Amino acid sequence: MTESFEFLHPGFLWLLVLLPLMAIWKGRWGQTVAVKMPSTDDALGAGAKPRSRFGGFMAFLGLLGLAFLIVAFARPRHGKGSTDIEASGIDIVLSLDVSGSMEALDFELEGKPVNRLEVVKNVVGKFVGQRPNDKVGIVAFAGRPYLVSPLTLDQEFLAKRVAGVSMGQVEDGTAIGSAIASAVSHLRDSKAKSRIVILLTDGVNNAGAVNPLTAAEAAQALGIKIYTIGAGTQGDAPVPVRDAFGLTRLQTMKVEIDEEMLGKVAEATGGQYFRATDTGSLEKIYESINQLEKTTRKLKKYQQYDELYLWFLAPGLCLMVLELVLSQTRYRRLP
Repeated sequence: MTESFEFLHPGFLWLLVLLPLMAIWKGRWGQTVAVKMPSTDDALGAGAKPRSRFGGFMAFLGLLGLAFLIVAFARPRHGKGSTDIEASGIDIVLSLDVSGSMEALDFELEGKPVNRLEVVKNVVGKFVGQRPNDKVGIVAFAGRPYLVSPLTLDQEFLAKRVAGVSMGQVEDGTAIGSAIASAVSHLRDSKAKSRIVILLTDGVNNAGAVNPLTAAEAAQALGIKIYTIGAGTQGDAPVPVRDAFGLTRLQTMKVEIDEEMLGKVAEATGGQYFRATDTGSLEKIYESINQLEKTTRKLKKYQQYDELYLWFLAPGLCLMVLELVLSQTRYRRLP
């Protein structure tokens, strides 16, 4: 059982801001006390306080009544009920290649050439933002894998971790098999109904002690699905290299991706292999995976409200009527 308090029309509450202004305006421009003064000294003293005490009380009644009416118009209500959410969660580990070849400038962002890793971080960041109900973890790899973020629902934390991914954190190389094994190990104890790994690389397995297909078999045995992505243009790509003098120049290098192996890894686990040759195709791949692995969310909600506006409407009207009645009595000349 849950309880809540809310206003059905909270916009009316902004009118309360006007009440202090009305009080100041009335105090400044109200009538002077309608009493004949016996001397000019008394008149001067009275002029400093142009409102009688009872007149001020009358103004207070009016403003208080108006405040009660404004709150009543905002429709305060007390809710009692229960909310049950059944979520079929998906736990996802993103495995990102951060080897030296990811510096290749064959992708673009906003019409400008940028390295592959910057584009991957941009696209992955958007993908993570579209999965608010799923736990997401991140494993980066070069010559060996390392954990960037454990499985978490914290979108802000994930965004910071994605933005902080960089090359050069570990020795260079492309340990695809070890990266798969590491991602699978982080999903091993997950209780989610669906567990997937999305592995992106731009090369061939040339480091690590684990064969990618062996790691895929372990994933398949645990019921973990793997999507693989090969990133890189067809043919050659410009790659910045540093010469002996520390100067950077572009050198054309052949793009080599072991597509056959990546396809077998995906097939063995019930996933799919994709090839991204530019920024647009990479974005479409993550969009496709996002559609393939949808989180189902069922919401059952029961809520009963007790209306509270009468508790404000009745006293508000009474105060307004009281002010009106008093203003028609012997105090009618009071400000």
